[in-house]
Amino acid sequence: MVRTTLSAAEARRVALAAQGFGQPPADTVSTRALNAGFARLGLLQIDSVNVFERSHYLPLFARLGAYDKSTLDRLTMGKRGPYAEYWAHEAAFVDRTDLPLFRWRMDALRDRDSWPTRVESVTRTEGVRRELQALLRAEGPMPASAVEHESNVRRGPWWGWSDVKLGLEQMFRWGDVVSAGRSGFERVYALPEQVLPAGTLETAPARPEAIRELVRRSARALGIGTRADIADYFRLRSDDTAAAIAELVAAGELVPVTVDGWGDRAWLHADARVPRRLTADAVLSPFDPVVWFRRRAERMYGFHYRIEIYTPAPKRVFGYYVLPVLQDDRLVGRIDLKSDRQRGVLRVRTAWQEPGERLDAGRLADTLRRTAAWQGLDGVEVTDRGTAAAAVAGALGVALVPHVAADDAEATAALEPAV
Repeated sequence: MVRTTLSAAEARRVALAAQGFGQPPADTVSTRALNAGFARLGLLQIDSVNVFERSHYLPLFARLGAYDKSTLDRLTMGKRGPYAEYWAHEAAFVDRTDLPLFRWRMDALRDRDSWPTRVESVTRTEGVRRELQALLRAEGPMPASAVEHESNVRRGPWWGWSDVKLGLEQMFRWGDVVSAGRSGFERVYALPEQVLPAGTLETAPARPEAIRELVRRSARALGIGTRADIADYFRLRSDDTAAAIAELVAAGELVPVTVDGWGDRAWLHADARVPRRLTADAVLSPFDPVVWFRRRAERMYGFHYRIEIYTPAPKRVFGYYVLPVLQDDRLVGRIDLKSDRQRGVLRVRTAWQEPGERLDAGRLADTLRRTAAWQGLDGVEVTDRGTAAAAVAGALGVALVPHVAADDAEATAALEPAV
């Protein structure tokens, strides 16, 4: 029987099951399991902040349990690995074979960069781009740092980009160069023919077909969503998304549904499960698909979420690098984590229970122990800040550590962009 109405709780369980939650963590996570988890999500958003752990490692840990990060590094950062990078949501790892689905975006970005408000930087780097293409053709893939030097770096408020880096990024946006893994955490650039099968980008599907496939994948990954939810997953235009949804409804792949408490029409993927219950325990990256579209997180979970990394320390409400706490089908709290590798501890700098929710401190303590072990840390330390701090410390069997205001003054100037 086709469902046409779901409760808010059912919609949450559908969404989390579609995202891969609801299974107990495995004792051993194989390469095959990592690839399957990646396929379910469709992409991993990249972010450079490393105070706890870089973002792209966290979604698979939240769903699968502890895995060897070096395995994911080989898959995502190796020159010949199955994954590449592109602006799929924000900067993200995607399956290398999916790059043709973004050929239309590459063309659109090239057109956008010719607008009068952008043309100055494109004109300025024209000669640099020609030289870079010749250099890559002669010497093979390389990062920007292999070419740029201190004298040509233009300093901004957070970081500096040289004309070399700017030119490479322009060509990356347009598909004139592609990613060939990373060196450390620095993107390596290559000509398409150096890492992709011949003609990969030239034989891409037409824009309507590519967008329909992206909408299909977005709807499957979300399980259920509004037009805005589905559009956001791959950052598609609303009108394009609406047209693709209509086609997928006609094909029987999407089912229009009403969700209690949602003001907008939603669509359920035809293959989505509606679990009667769902058990999950995880801390989520700020860039996890469960929460990356803040409007969806607020509508589904009543969870108002704003990352505070760039907020001056005295004005932060919850902390520097705050992760939502998922228990079953609710977001019940948020914690500010830091991996203190010098001291060998996972530091819980703040711990908060969401108003109106019940945070199970014992379950969160178990999650934190597993997280510390995955990070190679010996224990967990809890600072005495936040409405759940005392309960979490008690569940861990540790004494609260006094909060030190100076600890909030992170070196914001050291932050770098994901690219």
